[in-house]
Order: sequence, then C-alpha cells, then structure tokens
Amino acid sequence: MTALLSLHNLTIDLPAGGDRVHALAGVNLEVRPGEVLCVVGESGSGKSLTAAAVLGLLPDGVGVAGGRIDWNGEDLLAASPERLRKLRGKEIGMIFQEPMTALNPLHTIGDQIGELLRAHTRLGRRDIQEKTIALLASVHIASPAAAARAYPHQLSGGQRQRAMIAMALALEPRLLIADEPTTALDVTTQAQILQLIHDLQRRRGTAVLFITHDFGVVADIADRVAVMQKGVLVETGPAATVLNHPRHAYTRALIAAVPPLQPASRKRTADQPAALTITGLSKTYGKRSWLKPDARVTHAVNNVSLSLPAGSTLGIVGESGSGKSTLARNVLGLLLPDAGEITVFGEPVDLKTAAGRRRHAAQVQMVFQDPYGSLNPRRRVGDIVTQGPIAHGQPRAAAWQKARELFDLVGLAPDALERYPHEFSGGQRQRIGLARALAMDPKILVADEPVSALDVSVQAQVLALLARLQDQLQLTILFITHDLRVAAQVCDQIAVMKSGQVVEMGDSSEVFNHAAHPYTQALLAAVPGRHWTPEAVERELVVNS
Repeated sequence: MTALLSLHNLTIDLPAGGDRVHALAGVNLEVRPGEVLCVVGESGSGKSLTAAAVLGLLPDGVGVAGGRIDWNGEDLLAASPERLRKLRGKEIGMIFQEPMTALNPLHTIGDQIGELLRAHTRLGRRDIQEKTIALLASVHIASPAAAARAYPHQLSGGQRQRAMIAMALALEPRLLIADEPTTALDVTTQAQILQLIHDLQRRRGTAVLFITHDFGVVADIADRVAVMQKGVLVETGPAATVLNHPRHAYTRALIAAVPPLQPASRKRTADQPAALTITGLSKTYGKRSWLKPDARVTHAVNNVSLSLPAGSTLGIVGESGSGKSTLARNVLGLLLPDAGEITVFGEPVDLKTAAGRRRHAAQVQMVFQDPYGSLNPRRRVGDIVTQGPIAHGQPRAAAWQKARELFDLVGLAPDALERYPHEFSGGQRQRIGLARALAMDPKILVADEPVSALDVSVQAQVLALLARLQDQLQLTILFITHDLRVAAQVCDQIAVMKSGQVVEMGDSSEVFNHAAHPYTQALLAAVPGRHWTPEAVERELVVNS
C-alpha cells in the first residue's frame, strides 16, 4: 500500500548546548491510508518534533538538517508558507495535547471553528454556524449549540478536547495528528475520547498519527507502533508484535515499566494502630444568601470517614471533581473543613489556631503533582529543602546536614543541593520533592498525583523509591491518583470517591477483583489496555535501575 505520509532520513538539529546534537537522527517513518500509527517514547524522544516538522511548526532555533517529508509525492520541506497554511487543517488536522492552551481564551468555541471554515471554504455565515453545531454534535458534546457559544474555560477538560477534535476534523483531513490528546484526562473521559477517535477513523477512513507514552493506549487503538528513543527510531512493527514480542531493549524496558492492573502483593497492616483518622469530614464551596439565592453550592467533600493504619498506603481514586484534592487539602490543613474531625495517632488536629496548624505541619507533609511547578525556580534546591526545618526552629547547619542525608537517601548527590530546579530532570525534581517533604520527619505523607507528570520508566523508579522510603521510615501515605494501574501497585486499601463521597472502600485486591459499586466498575472498565497483558517482561529492568 502506498504511504500517505513518508519521512525519509529526517534529521533535525538542536541548538548548540543541548543534551545531544540531533533532535531527530535519520528517521524513516510512514503512515498508510486509514491506519493508526502510534509513535511511542519518553519525553525528549522526538515524538512531538516529528509532528511539528510535518506541519512546518518547528520552534525557533530548531532546523531541518537533512531528509525529506513526502505528502502524496510532495516534499513538505520545500513547500512555501502559503502552501503549508492551506495544508494545515484542510489536508492534515492536529489535536494538541493541552486544549486549554491551544484554544484562544478570548473567543468562543464556535468562533474558533468558524474561523477555520471561513479560511478554507466559501460557506456563508449561516452555513458555518450550522456546520459548527453539527461538528460539535458529531463528537458527542451534549448541547452543541450551547458549547458553540461557550468560551474554553466554561467547558470541562473532556469537552474542550472534543471541541479540539471537532476543529481538527472540520475539513475532513486525510491525516489526523494527535499529540498526547488524552494525557491530562480522567480515565473514563480518556476512554471516551479514544473511542471517538477510533470510530471517526474507521467511519471516515482517516489515517491517524497518534503520539503517546502510554502503552495501554497503544494496545487499545494502534495498528502499527513506532518506538523512539533520543531522536532515533529504534523499533517499528504491527502493534501485536511490538506489544507482546518487543525486540529492542528500550521497548522492553518501557513495557516493563507499565504497572499491571492486578494488585501487587502487599504487607498486612490492618492490625496496626490508626495513623490518620477522618470522621464525618465535609467541605462545601459556595453559599446561598438572600443576596445570592441561586448561588451554586458544591459539596466537594461530603461526610467522608476514613482510617489509615500506620505504615499503610490508602489510595483515593476518582475522576476530576470527585473531591480527592479537596480532601487532601483538608488533611494538610490548607483548607478548614466545614465539619468533621481529623486525628493523627489518636490526637485531634487543631486547624483553627496557628499553633495547631504549625504542629500539624510537622506531622503531615505533601508531595505535589507537578515536580517543577512546586519548586521555586529562583532558589537553590538546598534552600528549598531546608526552608521548612529552619522555619520550625532547627539550626541552619543541622538542617543542611539533614538535607545532605536525605539527598543520599533519595538517590541524589549531596552537591546537587547547590543547583537550581531547572537543572534537573522530571524524575530528579520529584526526588527533590520527596526530600523536601521528608525534611520535617513527618509521620504521614499526602501524595497528590505524584507520578502523573512523569514518563513511564521514571514513574516506576519514583514509585519503587517511595515504597523503599516507606519501609525504611515507617511512613503512612495517603496516595491520590486517577491512574488505577499505579493505585493497584502501591496501595494497601482503595477508597473510591464520586461527587464528594466515598462510594466504595476496601483492600486493593477486593476492590480491583470484586468491585461492588457501578462507578468503580466503570472506572476499571475504562482503563486503557486493560485486556493487554505483556508476555514475560523483566520488570527489574526499570524498577531497579
């Protein structure tokens, strides 16, 4: 079959001073009509730059050093800017990773789709409005007319991504490039978007170049797979072959790092005293009054009661808006609950006074979701790690000595304390976040999506580190995640939250193997690649690296 898109020995140079000379080094790749080709690899592998090169959207300072990009026999590298403008959207559509940044916040969804139609068609105003609503309906947005009048911030993440897909498909392109389109979405929304792309591809015969780091997604939608590492294409082949019989060591390592959905064998902690007890906790946003009788009231946390045995890990799972993060903020004392009680090792927590909050901060610390955004870019990491202990009265010399010991504990060189956050990789920054949390000698860690921003192999390393630290330091962990594969591997117990309430709770093996609540069953059914079990992969390749 003649390829629709072909990359021939494509080489793209990085600016001087980068971690390597070439962003892409002699890449040969083709997309065939009507197929889904998944390009897989970690951050920095060159996946997104490949897509940018096809559309002529390479960033400043990054240039093509050699090769050819064929589109139906036409070399896109020699195409004029005017030709590329006509190509984008009309022949090649693009779904970006983050719709909130890709969409213009100052224009409605309808206006943005309409702009595309005005630029590439001769449709009149009324026809554009009708086609816009029809497009939004085709991607299963409820109330498409209302969505067309809405601004991006007024839609949910899933709705914004559907609107992006509608825009990408507006001109019925022959190729759709999807750059990590489901990474930031809940598991059920992710499943819906993947099914939508799959259905549209089958119905319209559109070829799809799907960029991802998630092998579960690959197992669900790919016809063929291309694996990239540091700008080099290391393996290609049919999806079933690459997933179940990978040839290259890097591919095997990536697959080895994918957490299985089956719960891991965990230590028994049920007979341990309760480290953290939450009783009848409630938090409401919004309040009606005679001035605002129609004000929206949201019960973010609604009469939640939980208990964590010492040394255990309790996973809080659920979709965005389920109340997971609000519960975490209440536990940390960052939000004052409306009702309920929190106790740590049997002692009630006083969050209403500064002294009580100060004592609580010494016992409960947090590992944040974004390892870069949570670190002050203007301060040395040593200053960041020692800030808490020094603020709580520890002498500066002792705090810095403790920081050196913690860096050794989390696998970082002590001299790294003198460097700044931008000088570290994502995995290293999360290790710094762990060191900062442990600097206060807490009894409890609250980990809010601590590995969701990391590549799969780095994720495996951080999870292994967290498990080792828990055993060494006898930590109790409240682990918040929407990734059920991760929850299965690290959690002794699972609490499932929906609309501010815990709808199901139990041992991990019981929840995963015998889910009782329909919502839990729906979450499990939506996990990408849930039916894929990679054959005989040595997980120690990644976990112990």
